[in-house]
Amino acid sequence: MAWWRVFRQILGPAIFALILIVEPLTMWFPEPDAASQANRVLAVGAWMLVWWILEAAPLAVTALLPMLLFPLMSVMSPNDTALHYGHPIVFLFFGGFVLALGLEHYRLHLRIALLILSWTGTSPPRLVLGFMLATGFLSMWISNTATTVMMLPMAISVLNLLHSDQDQKSQSNFAVSLLLGIAFSASVGGMSTLIGTPPNLVFAGFMEEQVGFTVSFGRWMIVAFPIVVVLFVCVYFVLTQLLFPTKELAISNADEAIQAERKKLGAMQFGDSLMLAVFVSAAGLWIGKDTLLWFWPKLGLTDTTIALFAVVLSFVLPGDTSFRKPLLSWDVTTRLPWGILLLFGGGMCLAAALEDAGIISTMANLVPRSWPYWIVLVLLVALALYLTEVMSNVALVGVLIPVLIGIAHGIKVHPLYLTIPATLASSCAFMLPMATPPNAIVFGSGKITMAQMFIAGFVLNLLSLIIIVPLTQLLIPWAFPAIAQ
Repeated sequence: MAWWRVFRQILGPAIFALILIVEPLTMWFPEPDAASQANRVLAVGAWMLVWWILEAAPLAVTALLPMLLFPLMSVMSPNDTALHYGHPIVFLFFGGFVLALGLEHYRLHLRIALLILSWTGTSPPRLVLGFMLATGFLSMWISNTATTVMMLPMAISVLNLLHSDQDQKSQSNFAVSLLLGIAFSASVGGMSTLIGTPPNLVFAGFMEEQVGFTVSFGRWMIVAFPIVVVLFVCVYFVLTQLLFPTKELAISNADEAIQAERKKLGAMQFGDSLMLAVFVSAAGLWIGKDTLLWFWPKLGLTDTTIALFAVVLSFVLPGDTSFRKPLLSWDVTTRLPWGILLLFGGGMCLAAALEDAGIISTMANLVPRSWPYWIVLVLLVALALYLTEVMSNVALVGVLIPVLIGIAHGIKVHPLYLTIPATLASSCAFMLPMATPPNAIVFGSGKITMAQMFIAGFVLNLLSLIIIVPLTQLLIPWAFPAIAQ
C-alpha cells in the first residue's frame, strides 16, 4: 500500500528531527558540546535503525546515510567517514563473494551437492540428511540464498517421485522436513565460517576496529563449527523424528534421478578443475593460516590477503586449454551483492560515531552491575535470537555488536564472550518466512504452512539458545587462549 510505504519513509526523518529538537541525551552529558555531538549521532542512528527495521529503503541505501549526514552535521570529516567503507573486512567480503560466484559459474556447487546426495542414500530420512548436508556445506562458502535456490528444484523433483497411493500424512511430513531441512541447514551452515554469512564478518570487523582484536578464519571455526554440528543434528532430529516423522515411505527412482542429474553435468573440464583448485587453496589457507604464521611469523598473511590472492587468480588464470579467456570475466561481478559491502561500511561508520560520542559507554552503564553474568548473557543472546526474526541479521549485528562490546567492558569480561554468541544467534532465524531468504524461498513452494514453520522454528530457537550460550563460553577460551590468561 502506497500510504504504508510513505509512512515508513517519513518515520525515520521524523524521529531524526524529533531527537535533534528534544535532545534527549543532554541529561547524560554535562558538557554542552559533548551533549550536542551525542544527540546528533543518536538522531542519525535512530533514522538508520527505523529504516533498517521497516525496510523503508534498500538496506545498502540506508547504510549510506552516515556518508551523507555525518560531514554535514560536523560529526565526522568526509575522509574519516569514507575510511569505514574501505575497511579490510570489506575486501574479505569481496573475495568471498568472488569465490562463490566462481563456484556457481562452473556449477561446482551443483556437483558437490549431487555427490553428497549420491553418498547418503535414498530412503526419506537419508534424503533429508543428504539435502541438509549438501546445503549446509555449500552455505559455508556461498550465500545461503543461492544455495537454497539451487537445492529447491532438486528437492521438488524428488517429491514428484512420490506415489499418490502412499500414506498422505507421511508424504506431507517428508515434504515439510525436506524443505525446512534445506532452509534451516542453509542458515546453520553459514554460521561455521567467517565468509559463510555477512554477520560473521561484520562481527570480525567490529572486533578489529573497536577492540583491536583480530578474529581469524581458523579460530572462528574452532568455536563455530562444533556448535554448527550440534545444531545441525538437532535440526535433523526435530524435523525427521520429533515433528514430521515419515514412517514407512518408499521413494522409487530417486537414486536414478540423482545420477541422471550428475550425468547432465558431464566430466570435469579444465576450467572446472582450476576453479576448484583456487577455491580449495583459499579455503586451506584460511583454515591453516595460523599454523603457517607460527612457522613464518613475518609472512604477513591475513584473511583479506588470501581472499584477494584468490580473486587475482580467478581473473588471471586461464579458463580453458586455449588460454584465450580467464577463469572468470569481470562481467560475473554484476551478480555480486555490492549492497552488503555498503551495509558493512555504514554499520562500521555508525558504530565509530556512537563510540566517539560516548553513547555506547552510556548504554553499557545501564546494565545493572548486580546482575549475574549468566543472566545478562542469556538475555542478550535471546534478544539477538528473536530480533533476527523481524529484521536483517546484518543490520542487527551492526547495531548490537558495538553495544555488546560496551556492556562487556562495563561488566569486566572480554567482548568475545558476549559478541560471539550474539553473532551466532543472529543467524538462527527459523520461525518466520520473512525472517531470512531461505525460509521465504521454501515457503514459496506452497508445501509448507505458516504454522508448521513457526512450530519447528520455535522449538529450534529454544534449542539454539540452550546450545549456543554454554558451548560458546566453553569453546572461546580454547580458541582464543590469550584472553583466558
